[in-house]
Amino acid sequence: MNNHDLLSALSERPLLCDGAMGSQLIAVGMTTDQCGEQWNVDEPGKIESIHQRYRDAGCDLITTNTFGGTRTMLARHGLSDQVEAFNRAAAQVARRAAGDDGWVLGDVGPFGDFLEPMGVTTADELKEVFGQQIAALVDGGANAIVVETMADPAELTIAVQVARQLTDLPVIATYSFQSSPNGSFNTMMGTTVEQAMRAAIDAGADIVGTNCGTSLSLDDYRQLARQLVEAVGEVPVIVQANAGTPDAVDGQLVYPATPQEMAQLATDLLDTGVRVVGGCCGTTPEHLLAMHL
Repeated sequence: MNNHDLLSALSERPLLCDGAMGSQLIAVGMTTDQCGEQWNVDEPGKIESIHQRYRDAGCDLITTNTFGGTRTMLARHGLSDQVEAFNRAAAQVARRAAGDDGWVLGDVGPFGDFLEPMGVTTADELKEVFGQQIAALVDGGANAIVVETMADPAELTIAVQVARQLTDLPVIATYSFQSSPNGSFNTMMGTTVEQAMRAAIDAGADIVGTNCGTSLSLDDYRQLARQLVEAVGEVPVIVQANAGTPDAVDGQLVYPATPQEMAQLATDLLDTGVRVVGGCCGTTPEHLLAMHL
């Protein structure tokens, strides 16, 4: 267990987060119809090997394999009763790979639907959904909670507030953005960078920023990073970029950015004022090795 506070470490130096998980799962044999979170229990060795490759690449932050670990997402696989088992195991597996000097981020993704009035889920119901997952991640040994790939600031706010209520661990909150013709960025819900960051900070997030994104180039991430840093004041910013905008090749998405291009992006992000860099879709341990700070 890493007993050095993550936020204290971040005040001393930038930190490197890991990269994509889904494509790495497929590379070691998972099929697209399987539940990735179930592999935390059924195939822990394969999950640990993915985490270990990122750790060996120099990643300080290892993210649990729990992006779809809420009961609402697991219900799609008929596994809604396995929230505690899958999330606890995921944190334990990541903990082994992170070792004594790394930090485990307990990953909380979107719950898969909309809050009222667009959907039927109430705020109280969502609090329970997120609370169940977060409690299991903490129980498994997570050093921080990351609420990621969000589009709706109301959903993000609930997740961050629940994390704050359940634990005193650091909380990271990130949105997925898309670009507009005028050079600005918005979430799928139309939320601006400034609105998104304000909601995350007001909810109590310690680190805020972006991961993933829709059809964003590496230059888009550079521009987005500048807007994020300008919007948040002294709050640390995290950017986890995709490996460029993917192309469809033989029915599969191929991400074009090379490790060297991602390394240059990491340097540029740090120069902008970003404090945590990492990868998202299309990135591999090879990309993260090149991005090592």
